[in-house]
Amino acid sequence: MKSIELSKKIGGKIEIRSKQKLTKKNLPILYTPGVAEVSKAIAKNKKLSFDYTIRKNTVAVISDGSAVLGLGNIGPEAALPVMEGKALLFKELGGVDAIPIVLATQDTEEIIKTVKYLAPTFGGINLEDISAPRCFEIEERLKKELDIPVFHDDQHGTAIVVLAGFINALKVVKKNIQKIKIVISGAGAAGMAITKLLLKYGAKNVILADSTGVIYLGRKKGMNWAKNKIAGLTNPKKEKGSLKEALIKADVFIGVSAPNLLKKEDIQKMKRDAIVFAMANPIPEIMPNEAKKGGAAVVATGRSDYPNQINNVLAFPGIFRGALDTRTKKITDEYKLKAALAIAGLVKKPTSGKIIPEALDPKVVQAVSKIF
Repeated sequence: MKSIELSKKIGGKIEIRSKQKLTKKNLPILYTPGVAEVSKAIAKNKKLSFDYTIRKNTVAVISDGSAVLGLGNIGPEAALPVMEGKALLFKELGGVDAIPIVLATQDTEEIIKTVKYLAPTFGGINLEDISAPRCFEIEERLKKELDIPVFHDDQHGTAIVVLAGFINALKVVKKNIQKIKIVISGAGAAGMAITKLLLKYGAKNVILADSTGVIYLGRKKGMNWAKNKIAGLTNPKKEKGSLKEALIKADVFIGVSAPNLLKKEDIQKMKRDAIVFAMANPIPEIMPNEAKKGGAAVVATGRSDYPNQINNVLAFPGIFRGALDTRTKKITDEYKLKAALAIAGLVKKPTSGKIIPEALDPKVVQAVSKIF
């Protein structure tokens, strides 16, 4: 059955159910008059809302539909099926109740204001498919102004799983992160976050490229405040030119950008035993077979029909499971690094065809949640 047929038949992927069967006997306890006792207790101490209500185990999955993976700016109504799917994964893999919420605005201040208004219902906020650079400001502001964890999965979920696979890929090719040249294609939410987390892990030479070319300090064309900021942290040799030129003598290519950007000849110009993470979906920057023909030693994609799928589902269910259980207020860079190491550690003997756990491996959520 096709996805659209199934969606029409079942009318969405999730539903809300009662935890207790409603009876005449328990109605006065679950609702009036008994509920007043709970409300009065919370009124005296708001923190009790985490013990006595759905807040204890509930996350909001919030999007404005401006940057839906592979589909672009499709708006809130069209983004809702994607958010439903995310909520399904939260529940099935992490046991987390997630409510999809799509917003009929793409104004930064309105989104921040709305999420703050909604926050008392939830134990955490998962931001999803909001375009860059707006997503950076929205997340940073909400992290400062809310006392519950705020996590933009397109940024940090992607970065965590990329780093997890990358840690094991380096073991396979026996290379040192401090001595290699890494080229990243895509300067949106994912590309920026991957860059920052790799630098945090110890990378010294990371070059970020967008559709205009290599990003460097002082570049004028196609820049914004986020790119200007990242330019000061990357490209230490101040290389200029195209993505393909940057790849010459590079050890690693990480793509979170657009399909069919590279050919085997481009991989051939990289250093021996190159690592290629081509993660554009559904068609990667270079197909795995083509990358291998070019001499790549380790290849990963975002697809489930090839080995080494880099999938955010390895990160976010465990991140929120652990954060909710421990009432952690901020998901810091240290937690992200620990999460990546936990995921990588589940592959005891990495090989070129196995650098990352399977997307639905039940051990992953448990391993990641334990970092909190």
